Amino acid sequence: MTQAAVRDPYAGLASAQVAAWYGLSTAGVRPRLGAYTKQLWSYRHFIGAFASAKLALIYANARLGHLWQVLTPLVNAGVYFLLFGVVLNTRDKIDNFVAFLCIGVFIFGFTQSVAIAGVKSISSNMAMIRSISFPRASLPIAAVLTALRQMFASIVVMLVIVFVTGEQFNTRWLLVAPVLLLQAFFSAGLAMALARLGAAASDLGQLMPFVMRTWMYASGVFYSAQTFAEHIPRFLAVLLQLNPMLVYIELVRGCLLAVPPPGLPPLALWPLGVGWALVVGIGGYVFFWRGEEKYGRG
Repeated sequence: MTQAAVRDPYAGLASAQVAAWYGLSTAGVRPRLGAYTKQLWSYRHFIGAFASAKLALIYANARLGHLWQVLTPLVNAGVYFLLFGVVLNTRDKIDNFVAFLCIGVFIFGFTQSVAIAGVKSISSNMAMIRSISFPRASLPIAAVLTALRQMFASIVVMLVIVFVTGEQFNTRWLLVAPVLLLQAFFSAGLAMALARLGAAASDLGQLMPFVMRTWMYASGVFYSAQTFAEHIPRFLAVLLQLNPMLVYIELVRGCLLAVPPPGLPPLALWPLGVGWALVVGIGGYVFFWRGEEKYGRG
């Protein structure tokens, strides 16, 4: 045996062979999708704790604290009622306009808050990303959980408003739960897709309020989408009816209102709601996973 071989027992072996011998792997390499999903599940307690901390931070300096979870959508609904219901007088064309409007504001508000938080979930946590190893999808998912916890109180208030304005409870109200589950799955995929885009272009966060406001106007929050569709070209009317937020809002209205606004029948809305949840939910997750090794670099 030569003196060089004694000094270096791994002489002649490739670095990959040495790494395999000791069970080492390359740092920063994206794991396979299945392994990544298992790893993400193992961090579920971290995700829940992070979401709780973010929620507490949001209202830490507000005197009314978590009461703003209810007050914010109520104030928004009041402003929109004044503008669209009183000034533009759209309430005369819709049965129970107050409940109609509140449902639109509360349901759209959930996805809106998820999208705005999701686009900043990577860029606003760079210090943690660069110092701790964890699946980065934890951050946009935590944003979804934070919005969900805010949503729970809002939904209770929304149901009270619907009941007080004259709607009677029936078994269709129970279908609101699966609609919200579909919307949450859709919103999670949207948050993850926007998180990757926001990590690559930080200015996207500045544009999101304008994007969301435009999306809100196209989602039938303040008016009957069917009535609006009668005054626009046919292809735009079709796109309007396929709008995922319009689909989820109309599904909830169909569950809670005795006389839901005219539009696509429930037999068409439910497949659209499921389809959007699967396409955006799964597609957004895969899209985010494919950029996993890039987050925190640069």
